[in-house]
Amino acid sequence: MSDHRAEHADAWSEPADRPAHEPDRPAPAPAAVTPADTADAARLVAFGLQPKLLPARDAEYAELLRRYRDDPAFARLADAVATGLGLIVLEVSPRAGMAVTAGEDSVFAVRMGDYARRASSDSADRFLHGLAHLAVAAMAFPRPEDLADDAYIGRITVNGVDAFVRQACDRLEQRAEELGDNTDPASDTPGLEAGWRVYARRSATGATKDARRLAGSTTGIIGKAAAFLTDSGFLQRTGDDAGGTYRTTARYQLQVRDMAGTAAMAGLLDLGVVPVTDGSATLLPPPDPDDLELVADAGLPFHG
Repeated sequence: MSDHRAEHADAWSEPADRPAHEPDRPAPAPAAVTPADTADAARLVAFGLQPKLLPARDAEYAELLRRYRDDPAFARLADAVATGLGLIVLEVSPRAGMAVTAGEDSVFAVRMGDYARRASSDSADRFLHGLAHLAVAAMAFPRPEDLADDAYIGRITVNGVDAFVRQACDRLEQRAEELGDNTDPASDTPGLEAGWRVYARRSATGATKDARRLAGSTTGIIGKAAAFLTDSGFLQRTGDDAGGTYRTTARYQLQVRDMAGTAAMAGLLDLGVVPVTDGSATLLPPPDPDDLELVADAGLPFHG
């Protein structure tokens, strides 16, 4: 009986209690990554490349997100797949899904220059398309705390964005006059200071008798930008009032966070056209409303 107990104790003793001649047992090897694991990780990244797809509407997507959250090895594998495709993982969560953005060298990158060239061959129009995207982002999230709050939802309208940019143009013109620098640069000169005249000269809706929105008008350009953002899963269209009403998505908030530090974004917000004090995100009143022609029924956005 006593011999049996001694043998049992030796079997469960710590390695330090073993005889010196007994070799240490090797640590168990980590579980090998299987082809099925790699396929699941790639599947999750593929879901992330479908910006309109929400995890709540797809059981497989939701399960892969749960696995990403609960299994660090799987999360590293999915991140590696994304990196190999030139993608940057912005967030993985039930609200945003696997939100990814394309790096500059990724085959999935959609560069603003390419987008603008597809929209128009005119250099001035390409500048206006870029400005439209910048203005939508600035008006959707006018304060740093709006970008930091995951529950925040921005709301914009096409006419409201146009009114915002036209008021920004007015503010830039005033600045140029104060600095004695009110020369007339070439219409394709980049930058806010030189480009405000390009926008101010352009008709808001076009010259048709029924004031239909032409593609080359400023509201036409903003409408195209909003439609592109909607197709990309960044905005959701909520109505037709004021040229089209939209609300932001979690993915768009993540994208704007990524671009918030750019000089153009900061310069546009620094004009003070969008207030950053009370969160209402309406336009500030112009010094003399009679001197500023805003779009009729601009439908300025309010944020919830």
